Amino acid sequence: MSEWLVLTLAMLAACVVVVVITLVRHRRAADDEDPSETPDVIEYMTMWIGVVYAIVLGLAIAGVWEGRSAAQEHVRAEAVALHEITERVRVYPAEVRDRIRDDVNAYVGHVVTTEWQTMADEGRVTERGTELLDRVRRDVTDYEPRTDFEAQAYQPLVDQVAAADEARSARAESTGEIMPGVVWFGLISGAAITIGMIFALQIRRTTREMVLAGLFSALIAFLLFLIWDFDAPYGRGLAASTDPLLRLFPHIEG
Repeated sequence: MSEWLVLTLAMLAACVVVVVITLVRHRRAADDEDPSETPDVIEYMTMWIGVVYAIVLGLAIAGVWEGRSAAQEHVRAEAVALHEITERVRVYPAEVRDRIRDDVNAYVGHVVTTEWQTMADEGRVTERGTELLDRVRRDVTDYEPRTDFEAQAYQPLVDQVAAADEARSARAESTGEIMPGVVWFGLISGAAITIGMIFALQIRRTTREMVLAGLFSALIAFLLFLIWDFDAPYGRGLAASTDPLLRLFPHIEG
């Protein structure tokens, strides 16, 4: 099922729940009930509950967005380091240069075609990807420079391999979900309490109030969906992408 379809259904469900509960409540309300007599303390509490929950939602969205941005930066750093390796080896003999470039291409191809899907489905990197990057490291570190020019390029190449490995490790650590379960419990229970306070205000069945209550509930559903979508930096609709790798290695098919 498409994630956008899930979002649409969630927003519609939130609106329907508000409308249904409001209609049922009015059917069971006493004939002499006056919605305008809501105590001031309830209105005051409703206002502050909404403010506090809005702050919590804002912090949650900022947290998952920062995690998603960091995840994309890990991919960019890894792509740049790998690209630098393929460019700097041009000073090496043709046999060594071609072997290193082939192994880098094999690693990038594995990441964009196989490992990325594994990260999305299982929240981890693959052992095969680790093996391919280790092969690149051995290609670079095991070569003994034969000229001063090659010797000057050796250490920068080693540094780029280390940078790629560091970026891969950071990518592996950020494959899982960011928000812990206790935070999700707070977000969902907070949404239920916030929407429930609408009924504490004894809303009428006027078109204006029903529309506003439905839109308010749909907005909360949308924000929760946004947090959920960003919560897995590599696994959902608005996830980090392989664009940095494909941009620097255009011959690799994603």
